[in-house]
Amino acid sequence: MYRLICLLVGYAFGLIQSAYIMGKMKGVDIRTVGSGNAGSTNALRAFGTKAGFTVLGCDALKTIVAILLMRFTVGIIWPDYVALIIMYTAVGVILGHNFPFYLNFKGGKGMAATLGLIIALIALQPLYFITMFSLFVIIFVTTHYVSLGSMLAYVLFVIETIAFGKLGMLGDNLSNAELVELNCIAFFLAALAIFQHRKNCVRLAKGEESKTYLTKKKKEEYKALMAAKEAEAAKEG
Repeated sequence: MYRLICLLVGYAFGLIQSAYIMGKMKGVDIRTVGSGNAGSTNALRAFGTKAGFTVLGCDALKTIVAILLMRFTVGIIWPDYVALIIMYTAVGVILGHNFPFYLNFKGGKGMAATLGLIIALIALQPLYFITMFSLFVIIFVTTHYVSLGSMLAYVLFVIETIAFGKLGMLGDNLSNAELVELNCIAFFLAALAIFQHRKNCVRLAKGEESKTYLTKKKKEEYKALMAAKEAEAAKEG
């Protein structure tokens, strides 16, 4: 029963589409600009760094609030299943974020919502946040590919969920069946993230993935570089 409650409540929170709301405030449907994705990365590229980080914060916050709500309501009734309650709530939020019914199931890719999950997991196992966030930052700083950093962080999430479960670092009262369930959830979230980034994977393989920069100067330099490459390709064509 608690699984269904967490999924439904999480999905409801996931329906709060920060990027879509931000776009409407600016008179734009974010799904019609840039990558067409209703997420923080597209908001950053379309509306600027401040808007992008605002959307990132709001999307992470909705996951945190949903998890806290479930942990201190449902978690009181089923105190031995806190780890599962957190995970199922996060799954609901990410599904609501990625597939909002009122936007024809076209939302974001769930990365900002996932950030909320690993922040919420600090109380249960802080190594999730420390390692995943560090890996993402290293990949982003060295490559400027948000998609690559996101997917690799999810791979680490799966590995750590399995390892932490075996080492008893996700709770003392979890049975083997419940640990397997946690592992399955981690695999599902990682698979969903990679599925949502399937077009990015193709572009990465071809060397055509767009890079993301945070400063105005770097953004302008990158735009000029890409424009020059397009012009050169047009001449050769």
